Amino acid sequence: AEVGLQLSANAERHLKPPMEMARLFRRHPQALAETLRFAEELTFSLSDLQYNYPDEPTESGLGPQAELERLAREGAANRYPAGVPDSVTRRIEEELALIERLNYARYFLTVYDIVKFARSKDILCQGRGSAANSVVCFCIGITEVGPEKIDSLFERFISEERNEPPDIDVDFEHEKRETVIQYIYEKYSGKRTALAAAVISYRGRSALREVSKAMGLSEDVRVSLSGSIWGWSTSELGEKEARAGGLDRTDPVSRHVMERANEIMGFPRHLSQHVGGFVITRDRLDEIVPIVKTAMDERKMVEWDKDDLDAVKILKVDVLALGMLTCLQRAFTLLTDHYPKARDKYGRPYVLATLPPEDRQVYKMICRADTLGVFQIESRAQMSMLPRLEPKTFYDLVIEVAIVRPGPIQGDMVHPYLRRRQGKEKPEYQKPELEAILSKTLGVPLFQEQAMNIAIVAGGFKPGEADELRRAMATFKRTGTIGNYRDRMINGMVGKGYTKDFAERCFKQIEGFGEYGFPESHAASFALLVYASCWFKTFYPDVFCAAILNSQPMGFYQPAQLVRDASDHGVDIRDVDVNFSVWDCTLEKAPFDPARILPRHADMRGVIETKHAVRLGFRQIKGLSKERMAAFVEQRGSGYVSVRDVWLRSGLDVGEIERLAQADAFRSLGLDRREALWAVRALDGKSAAERLPLFDQPALRLRELEPETKLPKMPLGEHVIHDYRALGLSLKAHPVAFLRERLDRAGVIPNANLPSVRDGRRVSVAGLVLVRQRPGKGNAIFLTLEDDKAVANVIFWQRTFDRYRPIVMGARFVKVTGKLQSESGVVHIVAERIEDLTPWLTVLLEKVSGAAPAVPPGDLAKDGSDRSSPAKQSAPIRQDLATLSEEAERVMPKGRNFQ
Repeated sequence: AEVGLQLSANAERHLKPPMEMARLFRRHPQALAETLRFAEELTFSLSDLQYNYPDEPTESGLGPQAELERLAREGAANRYPAGVPDSVTRRIEEELALIERLNYARYFLTVYDIVKFARSKDILCQGRGSAANSVVCFCIGITEVGPEKIDSLFERFISEERNEPPDIDVDFEHEKRETVIQYIYEKYSGKRTALAAAVISYRGRSALREVSKAMGLSEDVRVSLSGSIWGWSTSELGEKEARAGGLDRTDPVSRHVMERANEIMGFPRHLSQHVGGFVITRDRLDEIVPIVKTAMDERKMVEWDKDDLDAVKILKVDVLALGMLTCLQRAFTLLTDHYPKARDKYGRPYVLATLPPEDRQVYKMICRADTLGVFQIESRAQMSMLPRLEPKTFYDLVIEVAIVRPGPIQGDMVHPYLRRRQGKEKPEYQKPELEAILSKTLGVPLFQEQAMNIAIVAGGFKPGEADELRRAMATFKRTGTIGNYRDRMINGMVGKGYTKDFAERCFKQIEGFGEYGFPESHAASFALLVYASCWFKTFYPDVFCAAILNSQPMGFYQPAQLVRDASDHGVDIRDVDVNFSVWDCTLEKAPFDPARILPRHADMRGVIETKHAVRLGFRQIKGLSKERMAAFVEQRGSGYVSVRDVWLRSGLDVGEIERLAQADAFRSLGLDRREALWAVRALDGKSAAERLPLFDQPALRLRELEPETKLPKMPLGEHVIHDYRALGLSLKAHPVAFLRERLDRAGVIPNANLPSVRDGRRVSVAGLVLVRQRPGKGNAIFLTLEDDKAVANVIFWQRTFDRYRPIVMGARFVKVTGKLQSESGVVHIVAERIEDLTPWLTVLLEKVSGAAPAVPPGDLAKDGSDRSSPAKQSAPIRQDLATLSEEAERVMPKGRNFQ
């Protein structure tokens, strides 16, 4: 009761109008009058804020502009050792002149300093976004895409007419970005720098979760309801979501929950820290913007988001994290360490900017959609596009990155582009002025820069108005005001002689940018990372596999799929082992056998240059820490000889040693998993430090007198389930392999056989659910299913998805029946029905007897093991199927959901 009196009613939490304030303070008229007088005397406006760029001493002692000019010209000489092209020199001078007029040199130097620090610490980084339009940014090392690769538009980055601060986004390795952040805080102190805010708004899942909680719905109903919604969905919640979540729409409370959830979607919920947008000032930050402390000591957050900062022209430097940069940096290091002959034409180790360009073998791999794990083009939507678009040049990759996105798809750009690329239809320009803008993309406006130019040239927009249009198309903005420009654009084009139908189609395509439209320069920055990751996977799949495993978590796929893909390309993958592994996955010298490459990758047998096996690292074992395992490796010396030796010397406690045993990491000692676990459980105390030396020798003598116990071999199915429980993957067998005979009897086609099935045939496929993807607001849901040999790509149209939503969203192992579609080598199953086969996985958990060992006894002490077919097992002893099914769901990796 006492607390209740201190709580305000919900309705009190709002800004009250003048009449309500007058009523509330009617007994204090003087207070009201004084408040009005004070407000009238206030003359402050946000436009009065005076923001000054950081002004740090330069290395040369020159002023900011002179220092930037020096760095740009020296950088150009380094970028072009054979001589700087006249066109590049001219662009540099033009950009420097504009930078000087707008007084932006200090901003460029601030970003340059951050990038320079990162490189001094061997942290891979790359600028992206509109900054890739700048040749100066390229020359001073902020970006990596040269002007010869794209038609860059500097005015997209900096415009004298806009008179707004430029915005440079820089990606850093995701595991080392914190080092860069600490440098920024140390250099500028907490008084001069802070992170910008981000406004977190209600979306489908969060709106339902919080409204249902406020309305008193039970926890199980809340979980079921929110679990039926895509996490980032902003679509209106309706009847099908209610049914999927178990709500009765005829119930007043349930109906109220859905109505209120729909009402608050899109409303701000709270402020959060921006992912990496730093505000840096010359003077005290709290004299310019409102700040608040964060959970981390000495760190603060500006209580304005990026749009607020733009409105008052305050500089923001985006220090972002990108997992692929971590992967590539690790790949470059592994390549240098293990392949000393891999050098550029000047004899230097490869870096991002010096990888051999336009390699035919790289594009061959890309064209057959062999892109699992690589940057950006690893999703099923991208993989289905690659054989049809057939990228053969860097600019083709730029288009590939940009076109498979909700914006181009909704703008009806994809199919016209493909038809024109395949020669099935001619581009339509109507006038030469549009051909000059759209010829590179075959008449389809894919990039924001093109949309701006169309608005200026064909629609009669002024450059400033075209920039407003560009802002309405801003990347990642789910809602916008682009529709406000419709009549202006169409009428302007008609007035210049274009047909109304053509103008409407053109605007519809541009309107698609309201969802995820890319600037060309941004797509080019990403395309460079696409090419680099594909180059490693083409020629050095061992390097790529180790690097990407050491960079997890990132990307669409989990370690199990990444390891399997490397093995399919002939890479020898070796188990985690107490005597050979370190924290990271490493490369071990080993002969390469081309026969290991699967037939579908046969044309790579003369291309792959792999000469190493990949040894899995301790990072793959769940529950171990990097610091503890570093000490374990340091104490290893010439090797551990027994489980007890590990306990005595390594410093690990019994729980940690048991995790090693559960991961089957004692093979080099001649112990399989069961024997190692038995030995661990015989240890005294939690750690060797708890032993009493006085009683140690008698205990050892007693143990020596104990009779040896002959342990039955662990069945292969049990090995696999333990592998997944401890590592999330298994090198011994795939879980679906134990179900193959049963699937065959059920008429399920192995995924590897799908390419040979005729188009239009009705088939059934099955597999573990790896990925669920629903691009933007599209009406299709993509599932990737993995069996013991390959993956199958499944499409659910909205009606089918609505019917089977709980299974699609929740099942781990499914059977799908539908029609096979095959086009340009791309195979999909258009789903008609889906069955939840997750209970079938209980075969891995059932007690079996007389099964063959997972690895032949003679191989127990050998390094690594190959994937083997599961041995035939005797009839299982039945257990509680419900319990087994729950355990199977818990152990098998859960599929990942993506927008």
